Amino acid sequence: MPDIHPTAIIHPGAILGEGCVVGPYAVVGPHVMLGPRCRLHAHAIVDGHTVMGSDNEVFPFACIGGKTQDLKYKGGVTFVEIGDHNVFRECCTVHAGTAEGAFTRVGSHNNFLATTHIAHDCQVGSHVIMSNFAAIAGHVVVEDHAVLGGMAAIHQFVRIGRYSMVGGCSKVVQDIPPFMMVDGNPAETRFVNKVGLERGGFSEDAIAMLTKAYKVFFRLGLTTANAIERAEAELEMTPELRHLVEFARASQRGLTK
Repeated sequence: MPDIHPTAIIHPGAILGEGCVVGPYAVVGPHVMLGPRCRLHAHAIVDGHTVMGSDNEVFPFACIGGKTQDLKYKGGVTFVEIGDHNVFRECCTVHAGTAEGAFTRVGSHNNFLATTHIAHDCQVGSHVIMSNFAAIAGHVVVEDHAVLGGMAAIHQFVRIGRYSMVGGCSKVVQDIPPFMMVDGNPAETRFVNKVGLERGGFSEDAIAMLTKAYKVFFRLGLTTANAIERAEAELEMTPELRHLVEFARASQRGLTK
Protein backbone atom coordinates (compact mmCIF):
# COMPACT_ATOMS: atom_id res chain seq x y z
CA MET A 1 0.00 0.00 0.00
CA PRO A 2 1.18 3.60 -0.60
CA ASP A 3 2.59 5.46 2.39
CA ILE A 4 0.71 8.79 2.38
CA HIS A 5 1.33 11.54 4.94
CA PRO A 6 -1.92 12.72 6.53
CA THR A 7 -1.37 16.29 5.32
CA ALA A 8 -0.94 15.28 1.67
CA ILE A 9 -3.82 15.98 -0.72
CA ILE A 10 -4.50 13.02 -3.01
CA HIS A 11 -7.49 13.28 -5.32
CA PRO A 12 -9.70 10.17 -5.18
CA GLY A 13 -9.29 9.76 -8.91
CA ALA A 14 -5.50 9.50 -8.73
CA ILE A 15 -3.89 6.07 -9.05
CA LEU A 16 -0.84 5.30 -6.91
CA GLY A 17 1.23 2.20 -7.44
CA GLU A 18 2.44 -0.19 -4.79
CA GLY A 19 5.06 1.22 -2.47
CA CYS A 20 4.58 4.90 -3.38
CA VAL A 21 5.52 7.43 -0.68
CA VAL A 22 3.81 10.83 -0.57
CA GLY A 23 5.24 13.35 1.86
CA PRO A 24 3.74 16.23 3.86
CA TYR A 25 1.61 18.73 1.93
CA ALA A 26 2.29 17.08 -1.42
CA VAL A 27 -0.53 17.28 -3.99
CA VAL A 28 -1.57 14.66 -6.54
CA GLY A 29 -4.24 15.61 -9.09
CA PRO A 30 -7.28 13.64 -10.27
CA HIS A 31 -5.84 12.32 -13.55
CA VAL A 32 -2.40 11.30 -12.27
CA MET A 33 -1.06 7.76 -12.39
CA LEU A 34 2.08 7.00 -10.37
CA GLY A 35 3.89 3.73 -10.93
CA PRO A 36 5.30 1.56 -8.15
CA ARG A 37 7.70 3.03 -5.61
CA CYS A 38 7.48 6.66 -6.72
CA ARG A 39 8.39 9.10 -3.97
CA LEU A 40 6.97 12.61 -3.64
CA HIS A 41 8.72 14.73 -1.04
CA ALA A 42 7.07 17.48 0.98
CA HIS A 43 5.18 20.08 -1.10
CA ALA A 44 5.77 18.28 -4.41
CA ILE A 45 2.97 18.63 -6.98
CA VAL A 46 2.01 16.18 -9.73
CA ASP A 47 -1.04 17.33 -11.67
CA GLY A 48 -2.69 17.27 -15.09
CA HIS A 49 -3.01 14.13 -17.18
CA THR A 50 0.34 12.78 -16.05
CA VAL A 51 1.56 9.20 -16.10
CA MET A 52 4.76 8.26 -14.29
CA GLY A 53 6.50 4.91 -14.41
CA SER A 54 8.22 3.31 -11.46
CA ASP A 55 10.81 4.58 -8.97
CA ASN A 56 10.61 8.28 -9.79
CA GLU A 57 11.53 10.81 -7.10
CA VAL A 58 10.05 14.32 -6.96
CA PHE A 59 11.60 16.79 -4.52
CA PRO A 60 9.98 19.71 -2.68
CA PHE A 61 8.19 22.37 -4.73
CA ALA A 62 8.71 20.59 -8.04
CA CYS A 63 5.63 20.88 -10.27
CA ILE A 64 5.05 18.10 -12.77
CA GLY A 65 2.23 18.09 -15.33
CA GLY A 66 1.18 21.73 -15.13
CA LYS A 67 -0.63 23.62 -17.88
CA THR A 68 1.49 24.76 -20.81
CA GLN A 69 2.76 28.34 -20.76
CA ASP A 70 2.24 28.56 -24.52
CA LEU A 71 -0.24 31.35 -25.27
CA LYS A 72 -1.54 29.34 -28.22
CA TYR A 73 -3.22 26.92 -25.81
CA LYS A 74 -6.98 27.00 -26.47
CA GLY A 75 -8.07 24.36 -23.98
CA GLY A 76 -8.41 20.63 -24.30
CA VAL A 77 -6.70 17.63 -22.78
CA THR A 78 -2.91 17.42 -23.04
CA PHE A 79 -0.50 15.02 -21.42
CA VAL A 80 2.80 14.37 -19.68
CA GLU A 81 4.35 10.90 -19.95
CA ILE A 82 7.36 9.98 -17.81
CA GLY A 83 9.38 6.77 -17.66
CA ASP A 84 11.19 5.13 -14.76
CA HIS A 85 13.95 6.05 -12.29
CA ASN A 86 13.92 9.80 -12.89
CA VAL A 87 14.89 12.42 -10.31
CA PHE A 88 13.19 15.85 -10.33
CA ARG A 89 14.95 18.10 -7.84
CA GLU A 90 13.59 21.15 -6.02
CA CYS A 91 11.42 23.55 -8.05
CA CYS A 92 11.78 21.58 -11.28
CA THR A 93 8.88 22.12 -13.72
CA VAL A 94 7.53 19.89 -16.49
CA HIS A 95 4.60 21.25 -18.53
CA ALA A 96 2.00 19.42 -20.60
CA GLY A 97 1.57 19.78 -24.35
CA THR A 98 -0.26 22.63 -26.07
CA ALA A 99 -2.54 21.21 -28.77
CA GLU A 100 -5.41 18.83 -28.01
CA GLY A 101 -3.97 15.38 -27.34
CA ALA A 102 -0.33 16.55 -27.37
CA PHE A 103 2.33 14.96 -25.16
CA THR A 104 5.40 16.11 -23.32
CA ARG A 105 7.52 12.99 -22.91
CA VAL A 106 10.44 12.17 -20.61
CA GLY A 107 12.32 8.87 -20.76
CA SER A 108 14.06 7.02 -17.94
CA HIS A 109 17.12 7.36 -15.68
CA ASN A 110 17.28 11.14 -16.04
CA ASN A 111 18.52 13.61 -13.43
CA PHE A 112 16.90 17.06 -13.50
CA LEU A 113 18.56 19.34 -10.97
CA ALA A 114 16.95 22.18 -9.03
CA THR A 115 14.88 24.75 -10.96
CA THR A 116 15.30 23.08 -14.35
CA HIS A 117 12.43 23.56 -16.81
CA ILE A 118 10.99 21.21 -19.46
CA ALA A 119 8.45 23.11 -21.54
CA HIS A 120 5.40 21.99 -23.48
CA ASP A 121 5.71 19.32 -26.18
CA CYS A 122 9.34 18.50 -25.41
CA GLN A 123 10.66 15.01 -26.06
CA VAL A 124 13.45 14.10 -23.64
CA GLY A 125 15.26 10.79 -23.94
CA SER A 126 16.97 8.74 -21.24
CA HIS A 127 20.12 9.16 -19.13
CA VAL A 128 19.94 12.94 -19.60
CA ILE A 129 21.35 15.37 -17.02
CA MET A 130 20.11 18.95 -16.76
CA SER A 131 22.04 21.04 -14.24
CA ASN A 132 20.58 23.82 -12.11
CA PHE A 133 18.54 26.50 -13.92
CA ALA A 134 18.91 24.86 -17.34
CA ALA A 135 15.76 25.31 -19.41
CA ILE A 136 14.45 23.87 -22.66
CA ALA A 137 11.70 25.73 -24.51
CA GLY A 138 8.74 24.20 -26.32
CA HIS A 139 9.10 21.35 -28.83
CA VAL A 140 12.77 20.74 -28.00
CA VAL A 141 14.10 17.21 -28.58
CA VAL A 142 16.86 15.93 -26.28
CA GLU A 143 18.47 12.65 -27.27
CA ASP A 144 19.86 10.07 -24.85
CA HIS A 145 22.89 10.78 -22.63
CA ALA A 146 22.97 14.52 -23.34
CA VAL A 147 24.22 16.85 -20.58
CA LEU A 148 23.05 20.46 -20.18
CA GLY A 149 25.15 22.70 -17.95
CA GLY A 150 23.74 25.11 -15.42
CA MET A 151 21.74 28.06 -16.79
CA ALA A 152 21.89 26.74 -20.36
CA ALA A 153 18.97 28.17 -22.37
CA ILE A 154 17.63 26.18 -25.32
CA HIS A 155 15.45 27.83 -28.00
CA GLN A 156 12.17 26.35 -29.24
CA PHE A 157 12.34 23.45 -31.73
CA VAL A 158 16.06 22.87 -31.19
CA ARG A 159 17.34 19.28 -31.20
CA ILE A 160 20.13 18.21 -28.85
CA GLY A 161 22.07 15.19 -30.07
CA ARG A 162 22.97 12.19 -27.98
CA TYR A 163 26.14 12.21 -25.90
CA SER A 164 26.49 15.95 -26.44
CA MET A 165 27.53 18.40 -23.74
CA VAL A 166 26.13 21.95 -23.47
CA GLY A 167 28.27 24.26 -21.36
CA GLY A 168 26.86 26.32 -18.52
CA CYS A 169 25.23 29.66 -19.40
CA SER A 170 25.16 28.77 -23.10
CA LYS A 171 22.59 30.34 -25.42
CA VAL A 172 21.50 27.68 -27.93
CA VAL A 173 19.40 28.63 -30.96
CA GLN A 174 20.42 25.88 -33.42
CA ASP A 175 20.71 22.10 -33.23
CA ILE A 176 23.45 20.62 -31.04
CA PRO A 177 25.28 17.91 -32.98
CA PRO A 178 25.54 14.51 -31.31
CA PHE A 179 28.83 13.55 -29.63
CA MET A 180 30.01 17.17 -29.57
CA MET A 181 30.65 19.75 -26.87
CA VAL A 182 29.21 23.26 -27.30
CA ASP A 183 29.66 26.36 -25.20
CA GLY A 184 29.20 30.11 -25.34
CA ASN A 185 26.71 32.90 -25.91
CA PRO A 186 25.87 32.35 -28.68
CA ALA A 187 26.93 28.72 -28.46
CA GLU A 188 29.68 27.31 -30.67
CA THR A 189 30.75 23.71 -31.23
CA ARG A 190 34.11 23.48 -29.47
CA PHE A 191 35.26 19.87 -29.86
CA VAL A 192 34.26 16.25 -29.56
CA ASN A 193 32.76 15.42 -26.14
CA LYS A 194 35.76 13.17 -25.47
CA VAL A 195 35.32 12.73 -21.72
CA GLY A 196 31.61 11.97 -22.09
CA LEU A 197 32.30 9.43 -24.82
CA GLU A 198 35.03 7.74 -22.80
CA ARG A 199 32.71 7.48 -19.83
CA GLY A 200 30.04 6.09 -22.15
CA GLY A 201 32.32 3.23 -23.20
CA PHE A 202 33.04 4.36 -26.77
CA SER A 203 36.17 2.90 -28.33
CA GLU A 204 39.29 4.89 -29.17
CA ASP A 205 38.65 4.21 -32.86
CA ALA A 206 35.10 5.58 -32.64
CA ILE A 207 36.30 8.74 -30.87
CA ALA A 208 39.11 9.17 -33.42
CA MET A 209 36.64 8.96 -36.31
CA LEU A 210 34.34 11.51 -34.64
CA THR A 211 37.36 13.80 -34.20
CA LYS A 212 37.96 13.64 -37.96
CA ALA A 213 34.27 14.35 -38.54
CA TYR A 214 34.46 17.34 -36.19
CA LYS A 215 37.17 18.87 -38.40
CA VAL A 216 35.10 18.29 -41.54
CA PHE A 217 31.88 19.72 -40.12
CA PHE A 218 33.17 22.55 -37.96
CA ARG A 219 36.70 23.62 -38.97
CA LEU A 220 36.84 23.69 -42.77
CA GLY A 221 34.20 26.35 -43.35
CA LEU A 222 32.01 24.00 -45.37
CA THR A 223 28.25 24.22 -45.60
CA THR A 224 26.46 21.40 -43.81
CA ALA A 225 25.50 19.82 -47.13
CA ASN A 226 29.10 19.90 -48.36
CA ALA A 227 30.38 18.57 -45.04
CA ILE A 228 27.97 15.63 -45.25
CA GLU A 229 29.11 14.90 -48.80
CA ARG A 230 32.77 15.03 -47.84
CA ALA A 231 32.31 12.92 -44.71
CA GLU A 232 30.47 10.22 -46.63
CA ALA A 233 33.14 10.22 -49.35
CA GLU A 234 36.26 10.29 -47.19
CA LEU A 235 35.46 8.88 -43.73
CA GLU A 236 34.59 5.43 -42.49
CA MET A 237 30.86 5.36 -41.77
CA THR A 238 30.93 4.03 -38.23
CA PRO A 239 27.55 3.85 -36.43
CA GLU A 240 28.41 7.03 -34.54
CA LEU A 241 29.39 8.94 -37.66
CA ARG A 242 26.31 7.69 -39.50
CA HIS A 243 24.13 9.05 -36.68
CA LEU A 244 25.93 12.42 -36.84
CA VAL A 245 25.44 12.60 -40.61
CA GLU A 246 21.75 11.70 -40.47
CA PHE A 247 21.21 14.16 -37.60
CA ALA A 248 22.83 16.94 -39.66
CA ARG A 249 20.85 15.98 -42.77
CA ALA A 250 17.57 16.20 -40.87
CA SER A 251 18.33 19.55 -39.23
CA GLN A 252 15.74 22.26 -39.81
CA ARG A 253 17.34 25.00 -37.73
CA GLY A 254 20.92 24.31 -38.83
CA LEU A 255 23.80 23.02 -36.73
CA THR A 256 25.50 25.01 -34.01
CA LYS A 257 28.93 25.78 -35.49
